[in-house]
Amino acid sequence: MSEELEQLLKNLKLRRMLEIYEEQLRAAEKQDVTYSEFLTRLLRAQWHHRQESALEYRIRRANLPERWSLETFPFDRQPGVSRKQIRTFAELDFLAKAENIIFIGPTAVGKSGLATGLVLKALENGYRCQFIRAQDLFDEMYASLADRSSRRLVKRLARLDILYIDKW
Repeated sequence: MSEELEQLLKNLKLRRMLEIYEEQLRAAEKQDVTYSEFLTRLLRAQWHHRQESALEYRIRRANLPERWSLETFPFDRQPGVSRKQIRTFAELDFLAKAENIIFIGPTAVGKSGLATGLVLKALENGYRCQFIRAQDLFDEMYASLADRSSRRLVKRLARLDILYIDKW
């Protein structure tokens, strides 16, 4: 790779293309692919990398306590949980309808795991979400009254697609 190409890729923040360039070049020479296909492979890899990075960013911003997914939820150990109902929630139609979901039940039955799984599914689909414990939300609301930032807090929370309040 020429120094100019390397510098251009860095300046354009195409780090993934920079990482795989040599490997893809060798593969393209072996497989005798066209220039267009070679470029497509590089761009596809860069696009996937950006998608993965964006998802990781959204997950970090959501402050999830754990990364539980619905696929790993132990439905067989929680007979009171309807797998069909949870799959329906996982279609995320409740977001378009601006509906709320509230999980109620005794301790250690999987409420947080299910909620986290739904939030993770929403994050994977590009939605903005945030996890917060109820007490922390109340503290934040009270503090916003003191420093007169309530309007800013409400605007920030209103921009979210899902606000996951735990330990209500």
